[in-house]
Amino acid sequence: MSGFNRLSRIVPALVLLLGMGTLSGCATPPPADDPDAVAEYRETNDPIEPTNRLIYAANDRFDKAIFRPLAVGYRAVLPQTVRDHTHNFLGNFGMPVQMINDILQTKPRHAGDSMMRFVTNTTLGVGGIFDVATDFGWPDHDADSGMTLALWGVPTGPYLYLPLFGPSSPREGVGLGMDYMLDPFSWIGVDNTDRNLGYAKMGLSAIDERARVIDDLDKVTGQALDPYATIRSLYRQHRQSQIDDARDDSKPTIPAWFPAAMRHSSKPTTASATLQ
Repeated sequence: MSGFNRLSRIVPALVLLLGMGTLSGCATPPPADDPDAVAEYRETNDPIEPTNRLIYAANDRFDKAIFRPLAVGYRAVLPQTVRDHTHNFLGNFGMPVQMINDILQTKPRHAGDSMMRFVTNTTLGVGGIFDVATDFGWPDHDADSGMTLALWGVPTGPYLYLPLFGPSSPREGVGLGMDYMLDPFSWIGVDNTDRNLGYAKMGLSAIDERARVIDDLDKVTGQALDPYATIRSLYRQHRQSQIDDARDDSKPTIPAWFPAAMRHSSKPTTASATLQ
C-alpha cells in the first residue's frame, strides 16, 4: 500500500473522530454580559474542551501504561551517548522534508543548511549517527509544514488534542499530513520490508522523543493544578516561538564560516609579501 493510500485511510477516520467530538463535547460559551469571561474564552480558543480533555485522559492512561514505561526502559538500557547517536540518526531521515519546507518558506540559507546536513551527515556522519554537519557550519533548525502554513498566513484555528499525537490545531493537523506526503521515505518502496522498517522507525522515533521529555512532563503532570491547561499553554508558547523565529529569521545565504575562509585565503603569503 502506498503512502498516499495509507494516509487517505487515516485522515477520514481522524476527521470523523474530531467531528463526532465537536458535536458531542462543545464547551458552553460564557454569557455576553460577562466580558472578562468572554475574553478568556476567546483567548483560550478551545471550543471543544470537554472532548479534548477526554482524549487527553485516554492518551494519559495509554502513556502511563505503555508509552512511558517503554521510554523509561529505553533510557535505562541505553547510555546517553548511544541515545544521542540514535536521535541524530532518526533526525537525519527528516532532513528532506525540512529542506522542502525551507524552500516553501523562502529561506535559502536554511534550505542549504538542511541539504548539506543530510549529505554530510549521511556520508561522513555514517548515516546520520554523528552530527558532523554542525561543526562544519550547517546547524540544525526547526522547519515543518505547520510552520510553513503559518508563514503563509493560515490561521491556527481552535486548540485540538489529538489521539496519540497530543496538542495540535487544525493547521498543525494539516501540516502533519503534508509532512507525511512530502517525506520520500513514506512512499518509496511498497514491499513488506519497507513497511516494517517504516513502522520501526516511527515507533523508535516516538520512544526517543518521549524519553527526552520524561523529566519535564513528569514535573508538569505532578505539580500543575490542571496539567491539561498547562500543557495547552506551554504547547502554544513553544509553537508560537518556533513560528516567530522562522518569520524573523534573516540569515545570509552563505555559511557562517565562508567569509572567514575567504579572508584567510586572500591573505598574501610570507613570500609574496616579502617580494612586494
